[in-house]
Amino acid sequence: MSTGSRGGRGAGPSVDDGVRALLLLMPRLVGRVKRIRVPEELESLALAPRHLSLLAYLLFDGPMSVNALASQLEVAPATVSLMVSDLSRKGILERREDEADRRRTIVSISDEHRPSIDAWLAKGATAWREALAPLTSAQRKMFVDTLKAYERALGEE
Repeated sequence: MSTGSRGGRGAGPSVDDGVRALLLLMPRLVGRVKRIRVPEELESLALAPRHLSLLAYLLFDGPMSVNALASQLEVAPATVSLMVSDLSRKGILERREDEADRRRTIVSISDEHRPSIDAWLAKGATAWREALAPLTSAQRKMFVDTLKAYERALGEE
């Protein structure tokens, strides 16, 4: 498999060298992430990867509305409403009316499950902080933008 690009811009690996390195690295990364154990007290709740992102936003950014979560997760509010309903029934999330606007629902992680969720997400968050801390703001943006471009390219037919 060749992308036809052996050169590249400036010093450093060619595009093909970078592709080769990432094709070897990505399965190892996915394997390590999959080995992060769900805390025992959460195992019976059948949490899916889509729940992980929602919980991460609530853990790091605090309580927010369904629409704000939908915007952050880049999905429809109806999708988030379904996830919130599911997680609320399981006691993981709490919903309350927004005092400033009774039409809005504010979602938060229940106090009972917050320590377990924090412990579950901490290893990944710590690893990302360690990897991103030495980079400049512009380099972090480029890294995140590159991962998003990779995700988009995988989704194309």
